[in-house]
Amino acid sequence: MAIYGYMIKGLLEMREKLVPESDPIEDQKKVLSELLEQAKDTAFGKFYDFSDLLEAENIKEAFAAKVPLFNYDKINSEWWYRLHQGESDITWPGKPSYYALSSGTTGKESKRIPVTEEMIECITLAGRKQVYAITNFDMPPDFFEKEILMLGSSTDLKRKGDHQEGEISGISASNIPNWFKGYYKPGEDIARIENWDDRVKMIAENAAEWDIGAISGIPSWIELMLEEVIEHHKLEHIHQIWPNLQVYTSGGVAFDPYEKSFNALMGKPVTVIDTYLASEGFIAFQQRPETSAMRLLTDNGIYFEFVPFEPEYINEDGSLKKDAPVIPLEEVKTEKDYVLLISTVSGLWRYEIGDTITFTDLERKEIKITGRTKFFLNVVGSQLSVNKLNDGIKELENAFDIEIKEFTMAAKRYDEEFYHSWYLGTEADVDPEQAAEVLDEYLKSANKNYEVARGKALKGVKVKVIPPEIFYEWNAQKKKKGGQVKMPRVMGEEKFSEWEEFVAAQL
Repeated sequence: MAIYGYMIKGLLEMREKLVPESDPIEDQKKVLSELLEQAKDTAFGKFYDFSDLLEAENIKEAFAAKVPLFNYDKINSEWWYRLHQGESDITWPGKPSYYALSSGTTGKESKRIPVTEEMIECITLAGRKQVYAITNFDMPPDFFEKEILMLGSSTDLKRKGDHQEGEISGISASNIPNWFKGYYKPGEDIARIENWDDRVKMIAENAAEWDIGAISGIPSWIELMLEEVIEHHKLEHIHQIWPNLQVYTSGGVAFDPYEKSFNALMGKPVTVIDTYLASEGFIAFQQRPETSAMRLLTDNGIYFEFVPFEPEYINEDGSLKKDAPVIPLEEVKTEKDYVLLISTVSGLWRYEIGDTITFTDLERKEIKITGRTKFFLNVVGSQLSVNKLNDGIKELENAFDIEIKEFTMAAKRYDEEFYHSWYLGTEADVDPEQAAEVLDEYLKSANKNYEVARGKALKGVKVKVIPPEIFYEWNAQKKKKGGQVKMPRVMGEEKFSEWEEFVAAQL
């Protein structure tokens, strides 16, 4: 009998029941006031008169009217460059202890996002809340005695003067609380290995010694790790070595396109729980099993604002136009895409995080990630977001009974006519013309703007089928393997040309 597991589960259930539900709107008012109060004496706070804003009758409206929108380039060139020169008290009191390196899916060079001690505390608190919420998923008591494998980036952070740098998953893992270390795998020594292939090899070699109950990480890299473990031990599926694996905590990208290939590595069903930890902060996590949507963390050091995700508000590079309307949490509606803006305890202010989300439940403030602003495909008026592209991939998988592990696409000119050109990463034998027809028909039925575009400037769909490994090698060459690295779903013409040259060299 899992006596210890019963005790842990009972304590977590009691904690979850004793904590009252908060009011997200009131939470956000409090968070904004606290952010302004803490930062009022910084260079940024003085420039934008935070002390005056705190005296305003409506702080939210005053804040929105006074402080402009910032993307990374704007806030870095106007404010954060002073941090890099050694100054303090710029956009947040003191100096950040860490910088989260993030090239995202589109950037040519790593962004350096400040991560303060206050943000580390918020991420830790969010992690605790997620652990408490596990009790909502009716896990058996023995689950709470098992180990958790977290596959992120290396925890061997680089010391740069008075701070350290690394990806947010590595920063988070290097700050795990002591009580959790007994459950944490692959352990501190393996987690510090910089080379992703070497780290995964060590995980495979040690896998038989661990009793894994949960795994966490970005789907594409988790799948590669599981495949390495299966191949190393000559298994048919992962449950032959980790029979107690019951939970997969996904994050960073939509899980839907990976669902079929992920399940093929399992010997039995596992509970998939989604999370939203970005380089800029812990934004949301799935709180209940009835939905895959995630509850926005409205009381945890981040103030949220939202811009309706409409073509007229988005520049070609994916940034927001200056006159884009911004609304607070109390004015959002369900089933509408929004660009997410955040202000945080790391000194980000009205910051364009680059993600788009939609609300599925207004009362619970539950959201789903729908894509990236830079992945919005509207070259010929087709107005396709990433979630529609993901849905198209699922349609292909169901139509041909195959697994598509990766994909990317672009609007490309062929003899001065535009086609949507897709690359599918799969080991299956698929006829490209049939795949193109299925994609085209599905998107016409799922998106009215796409259907209209197909009758005008968009002439059709082209598909190429390639081995999934080419996608991973592209990431290794352009960025690196593992960690927070994600494959871009949509590319511009210049990047797509580079991609096609790379693919041709691999085949």
